[in-house]
Amino acid sequence: MNVFIGGAWPYANGSLHLGHISALLPGDIIARYYRLKGDSVLYVSGSDCNGTPIAIRSRQEGKEVRQIADYYHQEFEDCFTRLGFSFDFYTRTDDIEHHKAVQDIFLHLLSKDLIYRQNVEQSFCVCCDQFLPDRYVEGTCPHCSSEARGDQCDACSTILDPLELLNRRCKLCGNEPTIHNTEHLYFALSTFQQQLENLLSDKKLTWRDNAISLTKRYLNEGLQNRAVSRDLKVGVPIPIEGFEDKKVYVWIDAVSGYLSASMKWSQENNEEWEPFWKGNDIKSYYIHGKDNIPFHTIIWPALLMGLGGLNIPTHIISSEYLTLERKKISTSREYAVWIPDLLSQYDPDSIRYYVTINAPERRDADFSWREFVLSHNGELLGAFGNFINRTLKFIEKSFHGELPRGNCSQKVKEELKELYVSIGKGIEKGELKASLEELFEYIRAANKYFDETKPWQTYKEDINTCINTLYTCVQMIANLSNLLDPFLPFSTNRIREFLHLQEPTWSLIEVENVKVNHIVPLFERIDTTRIEEERRKLGL
Repeated sequence: MNVFIGGAWPYANGSLHLGHISALLPGDIIARYYRLKGDSVLYVSGSDCNGTPIAIRSRQEGKEVRQIADYYHQEFEDCFTRLGFSFDFYTRTDDIEHHKAVQDIFLHLLSKDLIYRQNVEQSFCVCCDQFLPDRYVEGTCPHCSSEARGDQCDACSTILDPLELLNRRCKLCGNEPTIHNTEHLYFALSTFQQQLENLLSDKKLTWRDNAISLTKRYLNEGLQNRAVSRDLKVGVPIPIEGFEDKKVYVWIDAVSGYLSASMKWSQENNEEWEPFWKGNDIKSYYIHGKDNIPFHTIIWPALLMGLGGLNIPTHIISSEYLTLERKKISTSREYAVWIPDLLSQYDPDSIRYYVTINAPERRDADFSWREFVLSHNGELLGAFGNFINRTLKFIEKSFHGELPRGNCSQKVKEELKELYVSIGKGIEKGELKASLEELFEYIRAANKYFDETKPWQTYKEDINTCINTLYTCVQMIANLSNLLDPFLPFSTNRIREFLHLQEPTWSLIEVENVKVNHIVPLFERIDTTRIEEERRKLGL
């Protein structure tokens, strides 16, 4: 099986925050799982260095766009690495190969008459003396009366034209823009209405409910053709005479990155990219937040259909929104938990655990510092870490680190086999929260088994029973190092070091000739005073 996984590209105009990680972490969990199974995986993403957000940041700070992009791209790479993201390739949209790939896609669509010229009215700021890209226009959404950008309303997920906004204003200077005529290029999105309706009825698709419902809504409203060129200084130049000063609109630029990244990975690693994009034996996962749904379920599939011969997304893993202490995350008001700060103080597996167990998979979720600290102390330290530590320290202390071979019941082995199947199915469907909950239910049961069999007592009264208990617990631990590896790669790697195990796999293993030494706790307790300290940083 060939598995393609594409993680949405964060804008390189500011640090990553918890909302980004909440939406993107499922991609790494899924990629790690399929690799353990032995499938071929191509997991790509990158930094979005084009478009309006970074241009605005550049203007605000008085720096060159490249300076801003370089800084945050490097920070993103560092954060993703420290969090254990296992990208096969992480790139950026200002890369020359990406520009070339986007232009090739553009020209291919043009050759099929799917891109055409059209005179349109566009917002123009007299004060700034420039046409305004969609995101440079802000105002009131005509559908839900919320504050919105000119391209999309985050509150009701409606795709907008900036001229639809009420109370329009220029994001740069705050003045009301005028309307001027200009010429742009448009993509004939409406011609794919029926094909996309047919796609949505395909029973083989594994799209989350929010992706399906929003896509149905857009299709029921009827697809409109969309501009593919914009008056921007930053981005991919339009490769057509007369349009050299315009750039490819970011919605076609960014999603094309999945394909361009695959091609560049192919070049740099002497591998073939086509097996992940062409053929029947392929699963393709797209990982992103709710606000990116239409770009992955309508725009990107339509572009792929227009190109022809490339696989359509089979799995859409689209997260709902994450709030912070019951309030909306706001980067403009600095109300966020920034990932560089979080990583400087907390274990990456603690972050991965809480973000997954508290994931906004089916509904909005809230990040609470209290719950983060208590879940670490209670589940990671108190349940998982405690089971590992009490078992292996007992062997180290009472058996000088060398446990004789014992017997592990067939019942325990069957339970573990069933766990591989159950967790695997859950991960493949993107039900990561439930899968992790199931694994921690097993961990609690394992602790209960240790308590009920009382090895500290049988060590004195019935040494063989004691050995069998500890041997069974070691089998549980060894297999948990496999089963939890997609979720908690750092702590599972330490377990394998304790037990001198080789690389993880997705099948039942049995450990013999157990030798352990220098066992240290997997996790340290977080002082609960940190809860209020962190809340104070947010002004709470």
